[in-house]
Amino acid sequence: MTTAEQYAASVGEWATGAEAYGLITVDVPAEHWIEALTAARDTLGLGFFDWLSAVDELAEGFSVVAHLAAVDAPGVRHLALRTRVPRDAAALPTAVPVYAGAAWHERETHEMFGIDFPGHPHLITLLLPDGFEGHPLRKEFVLAARVAKAWPGAKEPGESDHGDGPARRKMQPAGVPDPNEWGPLKGTLPPVAERPARGARAAGAARTPRAAAAGAAGAEGAAGAEGAAAVRADRPRRTRSVSEGSASQTAGEAPATQEAPPVRADRPRRTRSVSEGSASQAPAGPAEAAAAPPARTQSSDAPWHNPVPAHDEPGKPAAEEPADAAKAANAENTADAEDAGSAEQTKKPPVESAGQDGDGA
Repeated sequence: MTTAEQYAASVGEWATGAEAYGLITVDVPAEHWIEALTAARDTLGLGFFDWLSAVDELAEGFSVVAHLAAVDAPGVRHLALRTRVPRDAAALPTAVPVYAGAAWHERETHEMFGIDFPGHPHLITLLLPDGFEGHPLRKEFVLAARVAKAWPGAKEPGESDHGDGPARRKMQPAGVPDPNEWGPLKGTLPPVAERPARGARAAGAARTPRAAAAGAAGAEGAAGAEGAAAVRADRPRRTRSVSEGSASQTAGEAPATQEAPPVRADRPRRTRSVSEGSASQAPAGPAEAAAAPPARTQSSDAPWHNPVPAHDEPGKPAAEEPADAAKAANAENTADAEDAGSAEQTKKPPVESAGQDGDGA
């Protein structure tokens, strides 16, 4: 297995290597950039060019990184070749003669970071529109969209726009300028009121009644014994453990037992099981069962409970219909009796006459 020192020795004597997070990185001077790329391709066999980009290191300049790889059985070898260019007049020789795939990446790095690549065959704008000013991936680049619309994290939770008190000093993220220093409102906004320091705030008046009470308690404690904390008269200090309970639960008092509710005379305690039913569902005696009328269900949804003839009898005027419910019931009972009588006569066998009998003849 090749180590970082072996990679650096293969690239050149001016190279240094280190390994972090499973990736070997070799740092080379900017003047040996093309020489290092050639050694990585020819000596180390890293013939695959993956990507090239830069990192803004602020005062230290820009770090340009090229990721190279080689497909070897049984896996893939990776190497990050890195160099650094100054911030002022940042320039690095183009890698296109060594890796042709670096052309697209150098064009992007040029417009995003402002790094020049002398010798590039076609170093023109790739992503940004024509006439765009600045380099968006530089850390000092001002995000104009945040000037027109405030950063969502500019306000702390619970803070409002009414200005009812001094606000906390706002932390601006990278690229978000102060609107009073850059933009259309430059110099027109009042300065942000900063909160007083802890000492000044402690010397001044308390902001809330609770803070005032705390300050009064602190003053009483200072007037007492040195090193002893002030104890409020209405809220004594707790000296009992959790197992002993609160101060109101003294040892001399026995815990009160909860008495059972009294039994009402008109509602005795239930002694019957669920299968026996309630006390009101007692079995009725023979006399009560005989005297009780048969239950008859009356429902408007069941027409057979109140039978009526399907049609009027032919030849009978409508005026002759019984007007009273009792007369109608009597008529129904009579019709039922006649139907029952005719049914019995039908069931009896016919009686043969004496004239039809052979003996009589």
